[in-house]
Amino acid sequence: MRCCIRGCVIELRDFAPSDVPSLISWIDGPEALVMWSGSSGFVWPLDESQIRRYADKVGPKLRVWTAVDKTDPDRPIAHASLMVDAPGWSARLGRVVVAPDARGRGIGETLVRAAQRVAFDEIGVHRLSLGVFAQNVTAVRLYERLGFVREGTLREVAAVGGTWWSSFEMAILDHEWRTRPGT
Repeated sequence: MRCCIRGCVIELRDFAPSDVPSLISWIDGPEALVMWSGSSGFVWPLDESQIRRYADKVGPKLRVWTAVDKTDPDRPIAHASLMVDAPGWSARLGRVVVAPDARGRGIGETLVRAAQRVAFDEIGVHRLSLGVFAQNVTAVRLYERLGFVREGTLREVAAVGGTWWSSFEMAILDHEWRTRPGT
């Protein structure tokens, strides 16, 4: 799938074993690991075996993507996953990360818009949700700009470096997404 936002043309493709080293290199410490994966079972230091176990779960209920720049298709620049519930009514966007040297170029926005299109147009879910740590202000603003609504706060759900982090639960419904400009 090709997507273009603000002049950034990316292609989403299925996550491949060759993407593992890039993904690991973007997660440069325990804080970055929690920011990326929450409490999903990954432990620091992140290694190839953990990523392979995650990738082995890919199927109809879990999609995992790598984003590449159209001009350099061999270099991963972002990653995201989409988990679909059993009845197919809702999906959860997760593990969104953009390569550090690719941030600030609209890639995250392009990636999330592409995931929204897959969730609502291809899969046909009614609700797309996500969790984001409160201190990840850039991501919170992006999700709000793309129509996600804060539904609640999970207070102090992760301990990182001796500090408790809270997270926001956010979601967008299919009819909200369909009536947004540019969808």
